[in-house]
Amino acid sequence: MNRQILDASLIANEVIDSWKKRGEKGLICKLDIEKAYDSVNWKFLMRVMQKWAGFFSSSRGLRQGDPLSPYLFIMGMEVLSAFIRRAVEGGCISGCRIQRGRGQAVNISHLLFADDAITASGLRINLAKSEIIPVGEVEEILEMAVELGCKVGKLPSTYLGLPLGAPNKAGSVWDGVEERMRWKLALWKRQYISKGGRIALIKSTLASMPLYQMSLFRMPRVVARRLEKLQRDFLWGGGTLLGKWVWRFANAKEEMWKRVLVAKYGQEEFGWRTKKANGVFGVGVWKEVMKEADWCWDKMNFKVGKGTKIRFWKDPWCGEVELARRFPQLFNMAAQRSATVGELWDHNSDLGSWNLRFLRGFNDWELNMVVELLQILRSQRITMEEDLALWKGGKNGKFEVKEAYELLISHSTPAFSEKGHLGGERSFKACVLCVGSYLGEGSHA
Repeated sequence: MNRQILDASLIANEVIDSWKKRGEKGLICKLDIEKAYDSVNWKFLMRVMQKWAGFFSSSRGLRQGDPLSPYLFIMGMEVLSAFIRRAVEGGCISGCRIQRGRGQAVNISHLLFADDAITASGLRINLAKSEIIPVGEVEEILEMAVELGCKVGKLPSTYLGLPLGAPNKAGSVWDGVEERMRWKLALWKRQYISKGGRIALIKSTLASMPLYQMSLFRMPRVVARRLEKLQRDFLWGGGTLLGKWVWRFANAKEEMWKRVLVAKYGQEEFGWRTKKANGVFGVGVWKEVMKEADWCWDKMNFKVGKGTKIRFWKDPWCGEVELARRFPQLFNMAAQRSATVGELWDHNSDLGSWNLRFLRGFNDWELNMVVELLQILRSQRITMEEDLALWKGGKNGKFEVKEAYELLISHSTPAFSEKGHLGGERSFKACVLCVGSYLGEGSHA
């Protein structure tokens, strides 16, 4: 019959909408079957099965996990459906009549899907999950609830895990999706997960969480932005927290934790960072931290003190860009390409001066570059202080998580047009999958 779970939710919401538009009163009795497969009365089921020619007797009960259980349970629900239709024909209950003009009318009296139904056929009701929901002003609703032994609910509610009777554009109906997403993220944030791992989790898990509800309900723009921000915070937030350790190591002196890391991994780049943590064994805490090193160093530059730990051409110490990148032709001519700043400073003169050496003389068209370089160096001096690594976005060069996070997303967040439409399944999947494009993976599905 090609029935889907979404069919029942669509019908239920359209019934409520019809009642509301016509100003009619209605009552929805939402019942849940207790221990659905275990509570089917076996004698009742045997009587139904005995009508089948050649059916053999059995003394076993109905149990969850048995491949036949869903089919046998459906048989009981079909008998229940027949009883309800008989009650409608007898005038005991009435459904909702849906009709447009003089077109063909459809009467909806009950919806059955899995164990969401009303009682009959030896089935026991799970009163804790069952409720009656009034549509409009229904008289004696409390007395009816007492008679049935269930609670009184209200709209909007949920049915089959989807909103029931909610306004079309209400963002509150997505609170459950957001809550489940936050719960998942809270579990993941307790672990050290690499950026690649965070992207994989976002694509495999977070991307699928809203899809069930999006199959029937349009997602409001404000909700799409909230969910996208959750993913963005998870992707970059963990990186910024771990990245702070990279900055701390570069500026730490003789702290115990740094001495432990240096003893275990060694150090390189004049002691600014540890060597790469290799191997697949161990808890891997610092190994995960070091995966954030590349983008962290892209956001740092140096303040020259003694100049013994900063390379003149290859490190960013006078301006945002390395001198080798700013003056590539002069760098290719330099005699000491890997020299430190201190090695190219001449202490013999009274105030000190720069002593740059090149492999050949300059051509006329190269003199302007030399003049520009000398003008930059004119304001730079060697001191007796220690060289420092400064964070570009922080106050006084100090690392701050908030500034680091904003610095990351300012270059990574895709811009959504205010006039664009966010709400369909495709648009939200674009929000989800855009995290791959942050790291150059936008071409993957």
